[in-house]
Amino acid sequence: MDRFREMEIFTAVADANSFARAAERLHVSPPAVTRAVTALEGRLGARLFNRTTRRLSLTEVGMQFLENTRRLLTELECAEKEAVGEMAAPQGSLALTASVTFGRTALAPVIGDFLKAFPAITLTVTLLDRVVDLVEEGLDIGIRIGELPDSSLIARRVGEVRRILVAQPDYLARSEQLATPQDLKGHAIIAFTGLMANREWRYSQAGQTKYVKLSPRLEVNDAATAIAGALAGEGITIALSYMVAEDIRAGRLVPVLEAYTPPPVPVQIIYPQNRLVAPKVRAFVDFASPRLKGALEDL
Repeated sequence: MDRFREMEIFTAVADANSFARAAERLHVSPPAVTRAVTALEGRLGARLFNRTTRRLSLTEVGMQFLENTRRLLTELECAEKEAVGEMAAPQGSLALTASVTFGRTALAPVIGDFLKAFPAITLTVTLLDRVVDLVEEGLDIGIRIGELPDSSLIARRVGEVRRILVAQPDYLARSEQLATPQDLKGHAIIAFTGLMANREWRYSQAGQTKYVKLSPRLEVNDAATAIAGALAGEGITIALSYMVAEDIRAGRLVPVLEAYTPPPVPVQIIYPQNRLVAPKVRAFVDFASPRLKGALEDL
């Protein structure tokens, strides 16, 4: 087998942490993946993976070899792209991900305009309300809301959003007083689990982050459903500011406990580090950044 192909298979196994998932991603059989890694280990005279029935992990030699392999494969990919002109003009397939509600509200119009501006690029968009590993899931670009702990990613900040509590005016008019975070205990809470983990509302007071434990009347993993409950007057819910901006503007929802709102969190376009950034990635980042910034400012 070609040495570069062996390295490609080895890298795929390391990224997927699984021989079977690597085989699926590369569209080859699991035995072919096993043979390639075994042949590579035989030629190197060293074990690259520690294998058990339940766990797969890189050896120390494997970790060092993976670093060098990534560099070589990246340089090979860049050389091929330069040879066919891909590094000169944006083209090809681009895969990106964002949260469901952000994708529907702020991102969708940008995607439409981008496809019109770059007819040689095709887009695959995956909307998920969870943090996605771009490399592991084969994605080029992500839109992430919140701090970025992974230093292996490049990020361009396009704005910020706040976590706020909202309720329907009629609900507030017929409910108990709401002046402090502790007063929430006497209210019907609709908890969107993506923003209210462990049934806690985290808030800011005198520059410190504090929390109050709540007993939600309803817990749901979909932001739109939680907001619909609040619009129906069923209680107070938590949302990111862009999710409810239009409802607040129209008076359908009202922010509550604004004095305790936590600091805003960044919205960033992220993509993996590479020696050369593909034109299709650079094109989307440059095109989307000012448009997403404007959309977030409007919201």
